[in-house]
Amino acid sequence: MEKSKTVESPVIWIQCSTCTGCSVSVLNSESPTIKNVLVDEVIPGKHVNLRFHATVMAGAGDIVIEEMESTSQREKGNYILVVEGAIPTAGNASEYGSIGEGDGKAVSMLDRVESLGRDALAVVALGTCSSFGGIAAGAPNPSGSISVGEVFKRGNISTPLINIPGCAPHPDWFVGTLASVLLFGLPNPEELDEQKRPKAFYGKLVHENCPRRAYFEEGKFARVFGEPGCFNELGCKGPVTYADCPTRLWNGGVNWCIGSGSPCIGCVEPGFPDLLAPFYEKLTEVDLPNIGSSREEV
Repeated sequence: MEKSKTVESPVIWIQCSTCTGCSVSVLNSESPTIKNVLVDEVIPGKHVNLRFHATVMAGAGDIVIEEMESTSQREKGNYILVVEGAIPTAGNASEYGSIGEGDGKAVSMLDRVESLGRDALAVVALGTCSSFGGIAAGAPNPSGSISVGEVFKRGNISTPLINIPGCAPHPDWFVGTLASVLLFGLPNPEELDEQKRPKAFYGKLVHENCPRRAYFEEGKFARVFGEPGCFNELGCKGPVTYADCPTRLWNGGVNWCIGSGSPCIGCVEPGFPDLLAPFYEKLTEVDLPNIGSSREEV
């Protein structure tokens, strides 16, 4: 019996204004491991073919830039583009960040996101900087850094976009989204929230499943770090943050921010960090949603 042919899914992963923390997080994926994702058939009969990633690839220089460009041309409309980090737009954008050269001149990150994004099957904005601007776009933002979504809006690019925010994002959020695309195709609009985040991972408030929620209901609040009680008085942003951290946990299910004695800082939300700072200052009552209501009613 003839063995069925493995379907290759080409991926181009570019890094813009980033600390590389998103890559590091994904590389620490435990089940499946990053080896399973990149070497094995993570989905039977389908293989992720990572063609370009500046941090993990062995090559360098013109030869890898040529591979990235040839992949985008050869696999036009078939490859997945992963963008990590915000995109600088101020002045001559290449002065704030470039990816390779063309005709002897630096090619800006903005040009790469536009050209590669326009020809991709879909784009995954990995991390809060890529999804919403994040730390790179924080005030005063001299580089004019913006999100992938804003680049697409300005450039009238209609390629499907999936945001996987987090500073850094949980590896399961990325790997799970990638596996879902390989299994079922691109997500339907109803599977994403209004911020283009998969509801499977960003569908509930941190506050809804927080193990300290009972303290909140009883009005028992910690006044200093280390005390038992809800962290609301210490600036917890869980009541306005959508992520499954309380149930998924981090580092192989070992712990998470609140379990480690820190309030949630809302790192998956638009406007992080500026709109959610100071991190350890209590949310005003107007900021608190009506817990239990649908998101559309909040």
